[in-house]
Amino acid sequence: MAQEKPCCCPKPPWVAGTVDTPSGPVDRVSTAWSKQDARGQIWCRLSNRHRMNYTVVPGLYAVGNADRQSPVFVSANYKLSFDVLRRALDGIDGWILVLDTKGINVWCAAGKGMFGTKELVQRIRAVGLDEIIAHRRLVVPQLGATGVAAHVVKKQTGFSVAFGPVYARDIAAFIQADYAATPQMRRVCFGMRDRFELTWMELVPALKYFPVSLLVLFVLMGLRPEGIMFAWGIRGVFPMGLALLAAVVAGGFLTPVLLPFLPFRSFALKGWIAGVAVLAAMYAALETLLRQNRYYLAAVYLAFPVLSSYIAVNFTGTSTFTNPSGVRKELKIATPLCVLLVVAGLAAFVIGKLRAWGIV
Repeated sequence: MAQEKPCCCPKPPWVAGTVDTPSGPVDRVSTAWSKQDARGQIWCRLSNRHRMNYTVVPGLYAVGNADRQSPVFVSANYKLSFDVLRRALDGIDGWILVLDTKGINVWCAAGKGMFGTKELVQRIRAVGLDEIIAHRRLVVPQLGATGVAAHVVKKQTGFSVAFGPVYARDIAAFIQADYAATPQMRRVCFGMRDRFELTWMELVPALKYFPVSLLVLFVLMGLRPEGIMFAWGIRGVFPMGLALLAAVVAGGFLTPVLLPFLPFRSFALKGWIAGVAVLAAMYAALETLLRQNRYYLAAVYLAFPVLSSYIAVNFTGTSTFTNPSGVRKELKIATPLCVLLVVAGLAAFVIGKLRAWGIV
């Protein structure tokens, strides 16, 4: 079967008919994005839950008037990857072979071994690709190269692998150049606009815990020997919450956007520096709001930049600036230092609380 889905399943809105092949009917997909596709892209940036379930069924799809001579492009079953590819194929007759990557994009799935040689070989056989097309060439995204051994695919299936450009927008030029990529097509760009678009993937999940954090701060700041005092809690939670929000924004937004401009290679250190810088800019306001309790201030400046650092490290999975081994090495050094800073911050907070109670 060319498609791995039961015939009773309703067709998604981006399917525009079918193409008959020797292996059975294959869905023909539209190259235009609907409003639903555009909304899906936005939700992928904002919601982890949506992103992890944003998938298409693995299998073979047709674009335009695909025939036996049309090129075959390999993609992941993360729908945004699939959508970007089909939109780039506007005006091109071709096939899209979708691998089962468990809803993970090409680059990340290749690193995890899911966009890999074994899955590609199995998918070629599952859809009966050798019966559908006359040539024996596949176009695999360059960012999937780490997971695909071209010589093994050739040996086991007879299909040769041509690694396409980094960006789907260059596919038309890649085909016109007889499947040869220019140096520019091989270059990965990760400019400020790209980083800005991806900041929400870390910032929004971090902000989900902000209301709970405010409640915890309210209780801690309102805690008195006679109980939890509402007025003390409200008065204390405002500056603490403001500092906490600044730390989150520093780690989840400012660090990614300013990534090349922040000193040092370590993401943990970049995030920590951004957190310290933002809080330093707020020093006068925080000092006034915390009623010049220097121990509370010390707690903020010791512990909160650690949060910025932690959120910044999460961005390593989105960035092209690092690799898994570098992240592990970085965490090995940064983790004990961060724990030490948090412990010191908690100690300063306890002393500040005792000072507010008039005990010390």
